Amino acid sequence: MISFKRFFLSSLAILLVGASLAVVGQVRVPRPSQKASVMQTIGVTDITVTYSRPGVKGRKIWGDPLPSQAEVKGEATLDDQNARPKDAAIVAWGHAWRTGANEATQFVVTDDVLINGQKLPAGSYSLHTVPNKDEWTIIFNSMANQWGSFNYDAAKDTLRVKVKPEWVNDSKEWLEYSIDPVSDSSARVNIRWEKVSVPFTVEVKDIPALALAKARTAVAAAKPEDWNTPFQAANFALSQPSSAAEGAAWLDQSIKVKETYQNLSRKARLLAEQGKTQEAITIGEKALALGKAAKANTSGLEQRLTEWKAKKM
Repeated sequence: MISFKRFFLSSLAILLVGASLAVVGQVRVPRPSQKASVMQTIGVTDITVTYSRPGVKGRKIWGDPLPSQAEVKGEATLDDQNARPKDAAIVAWGHAWRTGANEATQFVVTDDVLINGQKLPAGSYSLHTVPNKDEWTIIFNSMANQWGSFNYDAAKDTLRVKVKPEWVNDSKEWLEYSIDPVSDSSARVNIRWEKVSVPFTVEVKDIPALALAKARTAVAAAKPEDWNTPFQAANFALSQPSSAAEGAAWLDQSIKVKETYQNLSRKARLLAEQGKTQEAITIGEKALALGKAAKANTSGLEQRLTEWKAKKM
């Protein structure tokens, strides 16, 4: 009995120590280069850049490798603070850089995009660069989660693009990614640190077709009692002349699941647009009753009903 008690207490102590270590392992401590992220939606496509922000801190940021660094061949990184000679530049020309600090910068796109006109499939990437004074190589590497560029493997590159750096007079103390300007179908990502700004463009082709494809997927996955998903898909599809028939079918699907003020009033408008005024009035009055019961704002539908009825007289 005594030995069992000792065994139990010893086991309990081990468990408590393990729990204590686990808690310690979850403690957040400040980093010299703090984490940041920037996200932009283009159409229905999300672009997210997650990175850490090193500071200039009076250091020499850009420059040629020192002779003592010559044993590092090719584009292999020289971005190791523990091995970097005292007078070396933080970012050496011609060598891979994590384009941030700590973990390699992460670049995530939810759909296929064009980077400066070249295709990058949807996915998560580590973003590296090979900087030079007059030209940078932006690298999207398929090994998304890695520390720095220490294990960077060019064989795993998905895409490389060449870009021109823009040298400016004012110095940016903390590295920053920004996404600006933005248009309906594209956005410019800017890498800004010290006195350089490096831009590249992200473009999404044929956004209506992409949105329609996503709508088809959402409708196909909708639960049997879900009237809202096909209704939302119908609203978008009906706004596109090429998909109007598909939108009408989704609207009928929504109504079949559940008649609501929203889908019946949209059906009434569709019938009116098709010249089926009496049918529009019948469905519209049914929608109006549901809307008033739900205390919805029905003023727009009431005005349309007045116009449709006047048209019938």
